[in-house]
Amino acid sequence: MPLTRGYLAEGPRVGIRHFTYEDEAEFTARARESRDLHHPWLFPPVTARAYAAYAGRLIDDPTKAGFLVCEKDSGAIAGYININNIVEGGFLCGALGYGAFAHAAGRGLMAEALDLVVRYAFGPMGLHRLEINAQPGNTASIALARRCGFRLEGFSPNMIYIDGAWRDHERWAITAEMTGSRPGPAPSA
Repeated sequence: MPLTRGYLAEGPRVGIRHFTYEDEAEFTARARESRDLHHPWLFPPVTARAYAAYAGRLIDDPTKAGFLVCEKDSGAIAGYININNIVEGGFLCGALGYGAFAHAAGRGLMAEALDLVVRYAFGPMGLHRLEINAQPGNTASIALARRCGFRLEGFSPNMIYIDGAWRDHERWAITAEMTGSRPGPAPSA
């Protein structure tokens, strides 16, 4: 199927593409509409200034890759998935963060998009491993990780500082071999 709207990959209902500065108005409006859904787990940018800083890091920092999840029928932004802390060399790993917007939550769009991002990460990006760190009470995030084939690898107390406190997290991961993808290139000696 040919790619449309500048998508890096697409499924039956969604396409993924990189963040742009021009997405600010729609992204921040969706984030404001989704505050109740996101709290206390996520705090995406809700102002133009905060979005510019956030998108700038995803666009300019080679250790990050940001993907907007867009509904194919309308092009509307349904959510986002970021790969942070990308490490090359012998590790070839990144840490995933994601969020659906309220109008798209519960429709399976994020599962479709996460599968696309995983395939893109293990394909064109050449990564070998992706990790998700989810707070134990964030049942939606854990269900998404499980649904997309990630395995539970452990528990880390006081792992990430969120909403004014250090929070416990479950560690989930997937490797290229688990998806049937070819692993990334072997590190050079």
